[in-house]
Amino acid sequence: MGRTRFDLADIVRLHREGLEAVQPLSPEQGRALSAITLCRTAALGGHVNFCPDCGWEEDPSYNSCRNRNCPKCQALAQERWISARARAILPLDHYHGVFTLPEDLRPLARQLSRAIYGALFQCATAAVLEMAESRLGVRLGLTLVLHTWTRDLRYHPHVHVLITAGGLALDGNSFKRIRKKVLLHVKPLAELFKGKLMDALRQLRKDGVITMSDGAFGTLMASLKAQDWVVYLKRTFHGPVGTLQYLGRYTHRVGIANSRLLDVTESQVTFRTKDGRAVSLHPVTFLRRFVQHVLPDKLKKIRHAGLYASPKALALARDLLGSPVQADPTQPSWQEALLALTGRDVARCPKCGERLGQRSLAPDRVHSWRSRDPIPRSPP
Repeated sequence: MGRTRFDLADIVRLHREGLEAVQPLSPEQGRALSAITLCRTAALGGHVNFCPDCGWEEDPSYNSCRNRNCPKCQALAQERWISARARAILPLDHYHGVFTLPEDLRPLARQLSRAIYGALFQCATAAVLEMAESRLGVRLGLTLVLHTWTRDLRYHPHVHVLITAGGLALDGNSFKRIRKKVLLHVKPLAELFKGKLMDALRQLRKDGVITMSDGAFGTLMASLKAQDWVVYLKRTFHGPVGTLQYLGRYTHRVGIANSRLLDVTESQVTFRTKDGRAVSLHPVTFLRRFVQHVLPDKLKKIRHAGLYASPKALALARDLLGSPVQADPTQPSWQEALLALTGRDVARCPKCGERLGQRSLAPDRVHSWRSRDPIPRSPP
């Protein structure tokens, strides 16, 4: 949990001006970059821990920005999400699916991200639930997570779907476990997903959301129809707890973690990608790739469907499985969560072990990075 050698915030401070010289930023992108530069700095205030017994005093700890695009703010958020979802997940193995937006649709997704991402969620959900009902005779539980990047930060929108290995029978009188290696065959599933998303595009054009000319829209639709769409679906064997940990790798991940930064200079940023490989980019190019993954305000990147979206159906499934609802756990403090995550008890003195006192540090100036107004690009 200590500071890594390189920090995305430093790249933003040094090269945001260069980025804005070649690309205008959306309000969401501007706020995300500003939050990242202010995260855990004196600008947001903080506290100092001290020991009233032996006199030991810690260096100041500054507050986090809590922006969902900040790589320093995700570890505790991820652990809290996993803890909260532990009550809802059914005691079953799950399947992991991935629904990918075709390359020809990516330019439109950049322009109309809220509408296209919404259609991606809706059509992936409908394809899985409808095919499961018609071929398996069950209503499944789904948790979906939106990702928009590859390991080298290119634009690649796709949805990860966690699917229960079983579901309620359509008459609601029994629960059917599914033990097959293949839940649903991916070719017909991909065709169903394709048809639904193309229908959604036609509706968006009818509603005036998509404003392409007749010729351009017809060319796009013909190209999409001719393609084989990519859908992945495979069973996981982690058990309920392991499944949550597995999904946690996707829920709160951002495009780049500080731990992946290998070298940062005035002229290039080098970071790890996959299988031991690395890529080097000019810092402005690196930031251009990063900001394209900032989502629209209030867009939910984690969604639930089927059993996981219906408390009544989920309770019935639990009853049929003989799995009572767990007691509502007390939400741990960030200190308790950090202790569970790292083994470090920040509430006690590292010298004598006594409980620490705490002195607050007020923000050293007022910032408006939560608003749409321009703000300073670096902390004072």
